[in-house]
Amino acid sequence: MATFGFFAGLTTIVFYGAAGPIFEEHLALTGVFHGLLLGSPHLSKAVLRIPFGAWVDEAGGKKPMLILLASTIVGIAGLVVTLFLTYPDDFGMHLYPLLVLFGLLAGAGGATFSVGISQTSYWYPSDKQGFAMGAFAGAGNIGPGLVVYVLPVLIGLTGLAMAYGIWLAFVVAVTIIYAIYAVDPYYFQLLRQGNDQEEAKETADELGQDIFPSGNTWESLRESASIRRTWVLVFLYTVSFGGGFTSLSAWFPTYWDLFHGFDLSTAGLLAGIFIVYGSLIRIPGGSISDRFGGENVAIASFSVMAVGAVIMTFAVGFWAAFVGMMVLGTGMGVANAAVFELVPKFVPEAVGGASGWISGIGGGGTLIILPALGYYTDIFGQIGYARGFSLFIVLSAICAAVSWGLKRYKPDVDADVDETPVH
Repeated sequence: MATFGFFAGLTTIVFYGAAGPIFEEHLALTGVFHGLLLGSPHLSKAVLRIPFGAWVDEAGGKKPMLILLASTIVGIAGLVVTLFLTYPDDFGMHLYPLLVLFGLLAGAGGATFSVGISQTSYWYPSDKQGFAMGAFAGAGNIGPGLVVYVLPVLIGLTGLAMAYGIWLAFVVAVTIIYAIYAVDPYYFQLLRQGNDQEEAKETADELGQDIFPSGNTWESLRESASIRRTWVLVFLYTVSFGGGFTSLSAWFPTYWDLFHGFDLSTAGLLAGIFIVYGSLIRIPGGSISDRFGGENVAIASFSVMAVGAVIMTFAVGFWAAFVGMMVLGTGMGVANAAVFELVPKFVPEAVGGASGWISGIGGGGTLIILPALGYYTDIFGQIGYARGFSLFIVLSAICAAVSWGLKRYKPDVDADVDETPVH
């Protein structure tokens, strides 16, 4: 259920990106303003992931997830009503602030990641964290890939407003199903049944749960923020997924449409391939991280990212660009699985708080990367769609070096963990 709720909520990271060329055409946006519109859901996603991820340590996952999905429904519904009333005759730049507001509301769905990752982490034993995180994130992240392919098809069949209306109906249905069937981990169930914390922890431990929250929401945030390892993981997540993969998920429909000249449906299909592949590869990436260690896998995968970025930077033909996109997606997906395999290992004292900081601040990277990609097109023109990937060459190389440093730092981590026993 955590994966199912996340699957629906995360679709809004391509809230405008799935139909990006249509919005750019009708609103007459510059590259930077187009990037800001695409990034509006990512702002609320980034801000809300921090407190909601930590809130799981106090409330469990179900209540925070439902609140975020409810906000998402309001945002999508607002856009649907606006489109029915204004599109296409009165749909123009005067609506830009309202569209940004709807993007911010819908973007709350992206914050379901930090809720679901914590909820899932508490359900699984320590030696299965890589698999659990990879399966949750991998399957959950397919949602945006399906949307960027299906939405253009629906637009062609039913029109823009009705296509978004179908999206709205889907999110409402998932929210209802989640509300009925989602179950919090044992520890939180026992607390609600009247057990004190020690009794709840002891019983949950007997039932198989071996990772527990350190305290309430703010204690979890404070404690995880005081640990330097949290901020190293924040940076790695920003580049691998929160700012990297999600930015490209929203950017690729425009890239394939305006740089390579494909129609919106084909551009959406190509972007969807990137998203689905980069998401699914996180599942084996998590198992590989369990086996070989998240630090080693992070070094290798960030290096693969750099190679993919080099190809994309200089590719002007379709096949070279497609290969570069898939190499880049491979590195990003596996790197992200490696990063979250390290969260309960390096920050066992406050998994929820750490997940909030990592996915929240890391997710905010889109607010820099998307406008930066748009700025490349404003400065360099058409070729800027390719040259913008040079940004990922630099960032990937830095992350590979940081991951190597994290591996060297591991003895201090082990010492910290010894001083803070975890059930």
